[in-house]
Amino acid sequence: MNAKDFLDLIRKVTDTEPRMRERGADEATDWVSAYTAAEASATATVLAVTAASETDHAALEAQLHAILEIMSTGHVHGSHISQIREINPQDLPTQIREYISDLLEE
Repeated sequence: MNAKDFLDLIRKVTDTEPRMRERGADEATDWVSAYTAAEASATATVLAVTAASETDHAALEAQLHAILEIMSTGHVHGSHISQIREINPQDLPTQIREYISDLLEE
């Protein structure tokens, strides 16, 4: 992944529009095999920080899914995604609660 692509991805993941954040999270999964260790941990951390304050369920689901996919690289550890603990799963759809549970078990 080159610097421009990485920066474009981070910009999408942190965009002010929920649809763009969702799209950015989806694109983050497309790059999984191309990440360096630093890019994988940085992307997962940014996704976790974004997810912790996400109000849009579709974007949140995409962010959590992307984190799980990026964790498969072996470069992401619990400390990189600790912000996930800030998400209150009580009023969230079952699918999102399952993602949170899976991430907290990692």
